[in-house]
Amino acid sequence: MAITVNLRYTGKDGSARKLAEERTSSGTVEKIRGEDGNLRYEYYVSMEDPEAVLLIDSWTDQEAIDTHHASPMMDTVARLREKYDLHMTVERYLSDESGAAERDDRF
Repeated sequence: MAITVNLRYTGKDGSARKLAEERTSSGTVEKIRGEDGNLRYEYYVSMEDPEAVLLIDSWTDQEAIDTHHASPMMDTVARLREKYDLHMTVERYLSDESGAAERDDRF
């Protein structure tokens, strides 16, 4: 069962977008995407709130997330979040294995 975590970063003066840009340009995003169990790691800019950026981070299972959280990569991730003085909210979702998604495809 895949686990998707939505992390919403907010700050001031474009700091959330700067975080996403630095994580991307530094190669951090590509390194995380290359970790075992990572299914998705993508940033989105809010149309309603110019100070908010959404990160969609998806993993195959909890073990993959735990391994990621225990890796040295998390020091880089945390350091950059602190550098830009961001606030973060987190939402966690489990994939639906019931087959309902296939039924919803027709809409």
